[in-house]
Amino acid sequence: MSAESTPEPGITTPGETGPHRSGKGRRRKARGKGRKGVRVAAWTAAGVVVLAGTGAGYLYFRLNGNIRSVDIDQALGNDRPSKIDNGSENILVLGSDTRSGSNKKLGGGTDDGSARSDTAMIVHVYEGHKKAGVVSVPRDTLIDRPACTDTKGTTHPAANGTMFNEAYSTGGAACAVKTVESLTGIRMDHYLEVDFAGFQKLIDDLGGVPVTTAKSIDDPQSHLSLKAGTHTLNGRQALGLVRTRHGVGDGSDLGRIQLQQAFVKALLNQVKHVGVLTSPKKLYDLADTATKTVTTDSDLGSVNSLIDFADGLKGIGAKDMTMITMPVRYDPANPNRVLMEKQKAQLVWDALKNDRPIPRSATAGTATGEANGVVR
Repeated sequence: MSAESTPEPGITTPGETGPHRSGKGRRRKARGKGRKGVRVAAWTAAGVVVLAGTGAGYLYFRLNGNIRSVDIDQALGNDRPSKIDNGSENILVLGSDTRSGSNKKLGGGTDDGSARSDTAMIVHVYEGHKKAGVVSVPRDTLIDRPACTDTKGTTHPAANGTMFNEAYSTGGAACAVKTVESLTGIRMDHYLEVDFAGFQKLIDDLGGVPVTTAKSIDDPQSHLSLKAGTHTLNGRQALGLVRTRHGVGDGSDLGRIQLQQAFVKALLNQVKHVGVLTSPKKLYDLADTATKTVTTDSDLGSVNSLIDFADGLKGIGAKDMTMITMPVRYDPANPNRVLMEKQKAQLVWDALKNDRPIPRSATAGTATGEANGVVR
């Protein structure tokens, strides 16, 4: 997923705005002092990063040229859930793990060149854009994947009993979105993907993220060693934290998700308090890293589009987010896999469709991972 790779049809190359509608991606007039620079907001465990605000001229075009976008709508066509016009938005956020290049060095694995969605979150922004619900989808969930068409126009047949994250490795962003929409019955209005190498650099550009660990964490596989106590994590440590699953909780992907959710809230708090506007260089470094790190759907594939999108989210802080894991149970045949609890999960999807809070009963008695409270 690097910016230097050969672009697929439906993916804009750096410097292009792609098939945007309604003039998105065009240069706007320079704004006043209060709107110049760049505001960075970050979501996700793997690191969802959204950029907002920019200057004009060279910096605008430089940042705009960093962004890669994928035309999800063209790839998926009309066979999708209907859009819900109630003022809410649904965003699929993925953290990508290419297992090659710089990403290989960040967490082990073989350099097989394959791409996986190591982290997946469905972000529901409620009407009024003051609150959000976040549902993490365990990558080890066994699902029935629907047939899907990727951005190259290749159709992949349906598959039964496959892991959730294989949808992305099979057909990229379009198949990941198709799979989520099939599971939930909810249309994803937007797609955001963050590359792990860029996520690490973003944390370093922010100056680190403070967290407190209730117990020591030692996981050589994710290159993470933290004693119990308060730490300001650098990029390498932050990436290790959101990827570790050994030595925390029950050692499952569910425990890792609990760490990811705790880190997302810490990251949001850090972004809110960091004084980027006092340092033009820090401001530009953050903007440059963020726009190189993120891949979006084509509707968000320009700096101006991201500005408008992020402006709609700027009132949502960590305290305004409800974060859960999709209701699942351990697979009796394989404890390293989980199965969706369909009836309980339906309570979640119904709540999001109707823009209502997620009921506590939806997650009562489901598998958790036993790592809640390890990071705060």
